[in-house]
Amino acid sequence: MKQTILLFSTIISISLQSQIKFSTLKEWNKDKLETALKFVKEAGAYSVVIRTNNEIKASFGNVDKVSRVHSVRKAIIGALVFQNLQKINLNTSLKDLRIQDMPIPLNNIQRKTKVIHLLKSISGVNHPTGSQIGSMQKQRDLLLGTKTNVPGTRWAYNNWDYNVLTTILEQKTELNTKELFRKGIASQLKINDFEIIYKRDTMLSKHAKAGFRLSTKDMAKFGQLFLNKGNWNGKQLIPEKWIDKITTDFVKTKNQSNERYGHGYLWWIQDKSYARGLLPKNSYVATGAWGQRILVVPQWNSVIALKTMTEIPVEQRKRVTRKEFERFVVLLAKSKLLK
Repeated sequence: MKQTILLFSTIISISLQSQIKFSTLKEWNKDKLETALKFVKEAGAYSVVIRTNNEIKASFGNVDKVSRVHSVRKAIIGALVFQNLQKINLNTSLKDLRIQDMPIPLNNIQRKTKVIHLLKSISGVNHPTGSQIGSMQKQRDLLLGTKTNVPGTRWAYNNWDYNVLTTILEQKTELNTKELFRKGIASQLKINDFEIIYKRDTMLSKHAKAGFRLSTKDMAKFGQLFLNKGNWNGKQLIPEKWIDKITTDFVKTKNQSNERYGHGYLWWIQDKSYARGLLPKNSYVATGAWGQRILVVPQWNSVIALKTMTEIPVEQRKRVTRKEFERFVVLLAKSKLLK
């Protein structure tokens, strides 16, 4: 009998978590917004949070569940660098920082790479690295080739850049990524539950990947920090000028989707054709495997955070594709009540 009651309670709990929840909607058409959320839920989203005017206006799923955010981590690493510019000179070279790699060492040209090159994904370094697999590796190989590149001349989405950036961040601050995130962002935004996971393949590179586990609600908070131009409750956590540079100093990409027209300080910039041209200019997005998203839309004063669940067997996972997310953005645009 107790087992039956427990199972029934679990089913009710899951059902309640999956329901679409709304608060007072002055900025959105509720019926159209509900259509948009139902679409992306059916596409495979585990949970979604929509923040407008600094408040959660709509959500569904378990928005408090902490799980991997995959490559969204890169925008977070960038934020931590922005917070520590008093200790990190962006024009310093890897040689000056005494950064090397093993088992394959960097050559003299590669060591001329500057920190700013890593932040803009233009190091051109084609060194082996962990978590650079499948199509991501093929794209990098196509863009960078096998010969040494002059730093700053070629863009490529390159985990080596982001892993070395993490090494530099920890080296210069003398703190690990968990402590940097806890002190600089989590404690300020009241993100109470998170985890940092290091992954290193020493057969390829000595530099580790720092991965993040966050909830969808806290992903939305992180996006809100950027929407606020780095300000949180009157405190400037990230210099505003560096957030402005995301959409004004980005690098045009090659061989990417229209969601990835540009890459600005570890955020993606959409092409004007994206979402049928309905997404306002100066929007930007952080993305991760299987469909993780933090979309910042200043003209809507909104942040949209979406998570798919990947901490389950592969055969049980659901992916929200780029095209499905783009369709979701179209439906959101049609739902937004603009003044």
